Amino acid sequence: MNLAYYPGCSGLGTSREYERSTRAACAALGVRLTEIPDWSCCGSTPAHALEHALSGALSARNLVGAARAGCDTVATPCPSCLSNLKTARHRMADDGFRAKVGRLLDQPAEKLADLPDVQSVLETLVTRVGLDAIRAKVRQPLAGLRVAPYYGCIMTRPADVMRFDDPENPTSMDDLLAALGAEVVPFPYKVECCGASYGVTRRDIVARLSGRLLGAARDAGAHAVVVACPLCQMNLDLRQTQVEWPGGKAVDMPVFYFTQLLGRALGVPDAELGLEQLCVDPTIAFRRAAQVVAARQAEEAAQA
Repeated sequence: MNLAYYPGCSGLGTSREYERSTRAACAALGVRLTEIPDWSCCGSTPAHALEHALSGALSARNLVGAARAGCDTVATPCPSCLSNLKTARHRMADDGFRAKVGRLLDQPAEKLADLPDVQSVLETLVTRVGLDAIRAKVRQPLAGLRVAPYYGCIMTRPADVMRFDDPENPTSMDDLLAALGAEVVPFPYKVECCGASYGVTRRDIVARLSGRLLGAARDAGAHAVVVACPLCQMNLDLRQTQVEWPGGKAVDMPVFYFTQLLGRALGVPDAELGLEQLCVDPTIAFRRAAQVVAARQAEEAAQA
């Protein structure tokens, strides 16, 4: 399998552990990621707020690069990049919009009419590799680990653009984690907003929203929250001393990227997964999981 890979700007900076674990896990599964030559920023949050054609051009430039490299699909780990790339591709169906982008890119509009498909790395793994193939390669099952999968608010929405999973109750990450041996707890806030980039200007909003998410995960019995978004990971992990925890403050809920747990289950060394870059000690979750396994083994021994 050969995909065009778009790491996104945060993958080289604030979410290096996501980038490292994505590459390591994909390599363990035999998925070859071919980085788009001379890729550039997709515009992130600011570009589309300023000018839609500019935002479309920033993303289309990367899609054109993937097409020139002979790839028909682009995979990216970041939901913000995913949203920008897919939205640009979606808008290219409009002749007028495509012509504006073509002028910004110095490309004829007709050459922008057939751009590569765009997927999240999560979608690529679930639909192209398949859960059965992943399950067969598990070397270190996540036994006893209770997790709350958190998708964030843009991974599956808007549905007519993203076209993957259920927009209100996605289950792809749930199914993947279950295939790795983890126990997925019921989590009603899996697509609620964490506050996103308001962490810069309105920390009070992020404290309230992220605190509600962490509190719900704790109340559901989760040992950890699992995410697929750098900004969500930052708000839930880095800000645990700032958030408003229902029932009192605590700093004991590890927040993993799903690729970190995937890599660990596949037998990838922890040193390649960036676990040391997490703010909340990840061993908290693993110790809790070990306690669950030990308690079950003791119960089974007593019954025998």
